[in-house]
Amino acid sequence: MATYTLGIDYGTNSVRALVVNTANGQEVGVAVVNYPGGTDGILLHSKDHNLARQSPADYVACLERVVKAALSQARRQFGAHGNEVIGIGVDTTGSTPIPVDAQNQPMCLHPEYKKNLNAYAWLWKDHTAFEEAARITEQAKKSRPHFLAKCGGVYSSEWYWAKLWHCLNVDRGLFEATYAWIELEDYIPAVLCGVSRPEDVVRGVCAAGHKAMFNRHWGGMPDAEFLASLDPRLERLRARMPSESFSIDHQAGRLTKAWAATWGLPEGLPVAVGAFDAHLGAVGAGIKTGTLVKIVGTSTCDIMVAKNTMQVPDIPGVCGIVDGSVLPGYIGIEAGQSAVGDIFRWFVTSVCQGHDALQVKLTAEARRLKPGASGLLALDWNNGNRTILVDPQLTGLLVGMTLHTTRAEIYRALLEATAFGALTIVNRIEEYGVPIERVVCCGGIAEKNELFMQIYADVLNRPMFISRSCQTCALGAAIAGALAGGAYPAIEPAIEAMTGVKRKIYRPIPRHVAIYQEFYGQYKVLHDAFGAVAGQTARVGQTARVGHTPLSGLMKNLLVLKQKCAQA
Repeated sequence: MATYTLGIDYGTNSVRALVVNTANGQEVGVAVVNYPGGTDGILLHSKDHNLARQSPADYVACLERVVKAALSQARRQFGAHGNEVIGIGVDTTGSTPIPVDAQNQPMCLHPEYKKNLNAYAWLWKDHTAFEEAARITEQAKKSRPHFLAKCGGVYSSEWYWAKLWHCLNVDRGLFEATYAWIELEDYIPAVLCGVSRPEDVVRGVCAAGHKAMFNRHWGGMPDAEFLASLDPRLERLRARMPSESFSIDHQAGRLTKAWAATWGLPEGLPVAVGAFDAHLGAVGAGIKTGTLVKIVGTSTCDIMVAKNTMQVPDIPGVCGIVDGSVLPGYIGIEAGQSAVGDIFRWFVTSVCQGHDALQVKLTAEARRLKPGASGLLALDWNNGNRTILVDPQLTGLLVGMTLHTTRAEIYRALLEATAFGALTIVNRIEEYGVPIERVVCCGGIAEKNELFMQIYADVLNRPMFISRSCQTCALGAAIAGALAGGAYPAIEPAIEAMTGVKRKIYRPIPRHVAIYQEFYGQYKVLHDAFGAVAGQTARVGQTARVGHTPLSGLMKNLLVLKQKCAQA
């Protein structure tokens, strides 16, 4: 008899559910439900562009609808019934911590905090804690440098402790009323399993290791003395946290009778420990040693693994090197860009005042342009830089414009900028001795935008594969559910059986590669100067320079490249 597994994927704007055949990865039921609150599901503040929150009530309301719809489709179209489901896996965005009370209920559900955005989930892209992140980095450099070594050398404003500390600094009343902060990846499995005490929530090593400085070598979470050196009021949270966290081959608990009745599933189904969407997206894309998986969406996450018997070096600028965070028995390496799809969407909607149809039109127009012929060069920092500079305060830049520059040329330059940023990450990882033998992409942009994929193949000078599944993160969650349900004895055979890549491969075009190598040299000049790499600075004025190159010289270089590319 066929058995199935259920993957639940919480993204930035929506939640999806996927029902999968455990034998071969066939996807028999899928549904997507958008978060109803805020703007595209995100609660914003008109006076603070760094703020991004979400409603936990939306998470639960969408959960009920999306699973029911996916199971209904699986039953109608493939005859798959609820009693054939053997396990559930969950992935979410992160770091997305939620302030909860002693009964594990989000603080925003209390009437007195309903209008307080600090009482809601602090979405991964919330950058309000940039000052706290800088101070954590400064203090750790002085007293706990080993904490930073495993998270790229810089603590980010997107991460757990910075957000908690910022809440303490701006809303002491809420902070003191809050009993604990639970990551979304841990909260959803706890909801499914009916966990009513924060102390009983099973925490995933994915969020704990990459975002909260958890490491078994120093006893788990950062020690109380270090937290007290930041602020004594942070110390009390440490005592309420478990000393251990787990990989996806462990169970967070079992499905409650109420949820089982709601969906027509067996009561007591095993629910796997949660993980981040990008990490389980890598699982759904078939990750193994030597493979770089790029999860391309509003931002990107770049994921690699290495056997935990190997010595993986500390890599400055990455978002964590954590044992068990992607696959049990492997060290997970995470990097990424803070904005990719968000940059294209910003240009199309905010600048050009268009929508999806315009993006399709601009893509077609940009595809007819020769690489480099516009002479434009951009920095992909419209939402800061996640890797390798780890600076949320950096902003975008576009140089080389004339009165003849078109919007299609700008759009293509933005595509190219994100590819140059991706190459910078690849170079950093390989520079520290981790070889990249294959690149697999997944996500909506990789699926739909052929120009994007070809530019990436040309800039990275590597074949670009695409994950077979259009629901890669949800598939990875489903694989975790299959493991929890006992369909496979280990993660490797589950990945082998349930994943794959598409036949279409984007291969580098040699003449484009040569052009982009020259443009990348100019990109690096801008990147290193405006990113203050190795003490370089960009000075504005009569003697403005980028590194050791006068800005006027860089502009002339771009003009020469533009003329050469136009004539090619």
